[in-house]
Amino acid sequence: MKNVLVTGGAGFIGANFVRYLLEKEPEVRLVNLDLLTYAGNEANLVDLPNAHNHIFVQGDIRDAELVEKLFADYDLDTVVHFAAESHVDRSILGPAAFVETNILGTFVLLESARKHWQGDPEGKRFHHVSTDEVFGSLGPDDPPFDEHTAYDPRSPYSASKASSDHLVRAYSHTYGLPATVTNCTNNYGPYQYPEKLIPVIITNCLQGKPIPVYGDGKQIRDWLYVGDHCDAIYRVIVNGREGETYAIGGNNQPTNLEIIHTICEVLDDRLPNSPHAPHKELITFVTDRPGHDRRYAMSIDRIQAELGWQPTESLATGLEKTVDWYLANLDWVDDIRNESVYADWMTKNYGKR
Repeated sequence: MKNVLVTGGAGFIGANFVRYLLEKEPEVRLVNLDLLTYAGNEANLVDLPNAHNHIFVQGDIRDAELVEKLFADYDLDTVVHFAAESHVDRSILGPAAFVETNILGTFVLLESARKHWQGDPEGKRFHHVSTDEVFGSLGPDDPPFDEHTAYDPRSPYSASKASSDHLVRAYSHTYGLPATVTNCTNNYGPYQYPEKLIPVIITNCLQGKPIPVYGDGKQIRDWLYVGDHCDAIYRVIVNGREGETYAIGGNNQPTNLEIIHTICEVLDDRLPNSPHAPHKELITFVTDRPGHDRRYAMSIDRIQAELGWQPTESLATGLEKTVDWYLANLDWVDDIRNESVYADWMTKNYGKR
């Protein structure tokens, strides 16, 4: 890869991947296209390695004219597509943005790649980053999801991601577009916007606010440290087979309550003099959200066998690193908490409970 377009590169996973790639491939020219919605933050891109090779463009992936110009101006040979609306709760309240960004935006990118790479696919790669939520929910004794699991999305978010997955595969099959897809489990780590479970736990503990737990808290998820995810994506782009899908997971299945208790224990250890300790006393059970999937689990057999990848962080070490990062970056957290869009969302969803 020489000229790489990263979409959504100011968001959580995208910004971590930008850092990873600039350090891993210091000669790569990286064009970072992000609309800077509530979840995109230029503060996530401060102090990048090899920053002279990073070009930031504020813009919308649905803007076909802009995307065409980026392909032409920078002779792009690789697309790493993170940009998406990604919060299930938001998709339930307002699904239109998810359809427009996740489906139409992906289509615009695919069309530009098809036009510019047609007849010359050598050395090109369109990589689409997706989610395990497209597979629906598992029963307690069901085997983990894998690359052959049938799609069964349950929320507007997961339905929009399923649609974009199918578009990418269709372009690969129909037009020979050199594409790959990854479906990953729940990510966590530095720079995650504090509306998702793990940063909500951390930030609410720091403020002494209730930790909201949907339903009985026994929903099961597989958790993947974002640095491990970035490494997996890189391996798929470089060595993954064209037209194939790779499942990525953290090889763990804790309940949400177990995650919460673990983070509370880490914070108790890091902040023994906190007026809010023991932090587990902040746990507050709230009404479950509509259509809440009960269990996700992911098999990583293919990516292990073909690409030699497996997570390097255990859940315990990853959570400790994540808590430590948030404690060391309280200014970053405070800046987001002071934004009206974040405050309004948290008040609307958690403040009245």
